[in-house]
Formats: sequence, C-alpha cells, structure tokens
Amino acid sequence: MTATVTPVSASAEPDAPAHSVSAVRGVTVPARLRLAWLFAAIWLAYGYYTARAAWDSPTPQRYVALAALAAFVVTYLAAFAMLPHLVWRETRWARALGIGLTAVALGLSAVITALLGEQQLSVLVYATVIAAAVLPRRWSWAVVGAVFLGALLAGLFIPGWRIDLSVQLQILVAAVAMWGILQIIARNRQLAEAHQEIARLAAEEERLRLARDLHDILGHSLTVIAVKAELAGRVVRQHPDRAETEIADVERLARDALAEVRAAVAGYRGVTLATELANARTALAAAGIDAQLPTAIDDVPADRRELFGWVVREGVTNVLRHSGASRCEIWITPSTVSVRDDGSPSARERAGAVTIEGGHGLAGLRDRARAMGGTLHAGRSADGGFTLEVRL
Repeated sequence: MTATVTPVSASAEPDAPAHSVSAVRGVTVPARLRLAWLFAAIWLAYGYYTARAAWDSPTPQRYVALAALAAFVVTYLAAFAMLPHLVWRETRWARALGIGLTAVALGLSAVITALLGEQQLSVLVYATVIAAAVLPRRWSWAVVGAVFLGALLAGLFIPGWRIDLSVQLQILVAAVAMWGILQIIARNRQLAEAHQEIARLAAEEERLRLARDLHDILGHSLTVIAVKAELAGRVVRQHPDRAETEIADVERLARDALAEVRAAVAGYRGVTLATELANARTALAAAGIDAQLPTAIDDVPADRRELFGWVVREGVTNVLRHSGASRCEIWITPSTVSVRDDGSPSARERAGAVTIEGGHGLAGLRDRARAMGGTLHAGRSADGGFTLEVRL
C-alpha cells in the first residue's frame, strides 16, 4: 500500500439530524458513524499496489502474502463496521474486541512487510488508524508510538532497508486525524444529549406549570363554589331569591373555571391583580368573612401584578378552606403583597398532622416569587392568625 491519509475522514462531518440518530446499547450513535466502514473501504483502493506486489512475488510467498493481505482487509473493515460499538468502549467485551482487532492488524502488517519489503511499510498506517479508532486514547497513543519506533528501527537494523521518515510522518498524521474525528463525534454526541436534556427539562417545566396552574385555578374556584353552594342550601327556604342568586353565581363560577382550565392547557391564561381582588371580595363576603382590601393598585408596577394576583388568589383560597377566620386583610404596596386572617390552627395542624409549608399552592407561589427575585413567607402570627406574604 502506498502512503495515505486517515481512511474515514468523511465521518468527521457533524451528526445527522435527530431523526437519523440511533442508539447502540443506550449510546447515541450518529447515522454516519454507522457507515464508517463504507468510508474506510474507499481508502483501500491504495491497496492495489500491495496486492500487485504480492501477486508478483514468487510462490509460495505469493499466496501467503495474498492471504495475509485479504485477512488484513477483513480486519480493517470489521474494525470500522464495529466502530459504533467500539468508539466509546463502554463495555468489557468492546474493549477486548478493540484490543483483539488491533493486535491482529499489527500482526498481519508485520507479516506483509516482512514478505514484501520496506515498500509496503505504509500498511502500518492502516493498522495505526485501527488502533486510534478502537483503543482507549492512552493505549492507542502507546501503540502509535510503538509502531512509529518500530518502523524507524526497521530502517536502521534490517539489511537493505533505509530510513524513510515519510512513513513515520504518515503514521502520526493518520493517528492525529483519527483522534480528531473521534473528538468531533464525541462533541456532537454531547451536544445531541444536551439538546435532549434541554427538551426534557422544558417538557418537565411545562408539566409543572400546568399542574401548578390547575391547582391554583381549581383550588380557588371549587372552594368558592362550595361556599356559595353551602350558603344557598342554608337560605333556600327563608330567602329563595338570595338562594337563586347564589346558585347563579355557582353556575357562573363553574363556567369561568372551565374556561380558565381550557386556557391554562392552551398556555394563554393570565391572572390580573384587579380581577383577583374583585373575586376575593365576592368570595369572602359569601363566606361571611369581613374583608379589608385595598381600593387602588395603581402604584404596583405592571410586571408584578400577575404575581401579586396569584398571591391574593392562593391566600384567599386558604382563608376560605382552612382558617375558620372572621376577618381577612389584604395589604399591597409596590414591593409587597400580604394576606392575613385572624383564624386559628386546626386540630390537625396543632397535632402536627399537616404542615404550613407542604401545600402545592405555596410551593408554586414560592417558585413564581423566586423567578422574580422575591421571597415568600407563610406562617402563624403570635395571635394564631395566618399570614401569606411575598416581598420583591
């Protein structure tokens, strides 16, 4: 074989798109890496000169050289056909196979050069490429160094041979080129895995957003519906007109909740502070809770109003559900929103069966506040009332 460069330079191209990437034992494999043997086979055209030299040799040397050359070609193609399994060497059998293929290639190279002379030393370039492709980096460089030194010593000590540094240079260039190709493949693999992880995290974030929004929507709406339905049941006999009004409100709230759920699933729903304050006034009044709410929110920056609306919604929902309070106060400044009640801890809370920090609603609010650089505080005051506060 004459001097040549690395046999699989075509495989240095970037990975194919995601739809053409497969997996070998859980390892992402670029589509073109699976065709490495085909690119490698192209460079075997230079083997014509070695085959011609073997054919021109006297018998029986001719047949031994041709058999060794045929075995070398099979080993070379097998190494690149198995490259998708060997390139990351993540199993013991893969490492053993890589060592075996390298040993066979080097042994056959020695036989070919011994039979056909120093003109066929360039067959070592192919063996070096195999070593660089299928062995761990430290091992492959040890093999490359040994082959380089062996080719140099052969020119010094074998009678009739001379030192031709062109072969040694080709050995080094081929090994470096093969190593560079594998580095590109590894970087592309890491990039593809990073894209997959980003997509997974985005999907997880969307799932958490949807779960958080559905909790906030349904938790508040169903609580108000339950309060109004209970009120309608109490007054239906004495005040049928008021009961009819409350039932109409229940129907409206149910329809609004359905619309909000659909909007949340579609990703278009927004929360406004003004709307949540109006809803809070209505819900607290229906529950018989004295409400003290701000009359104006003009001084609250526009980019904070959605977060403040979520705090009002979650705080009022908790007051209606859990507090047993008779009074609720909502305080809003440009940087703070708080919801306070005068309720008392439930029997389960006093017994430690439930915790203040454990609700999904508070966890969602904490995430929203953290995303805007704020902090959330939720806890009991000295008189037993509950306070939910977000500061930015």
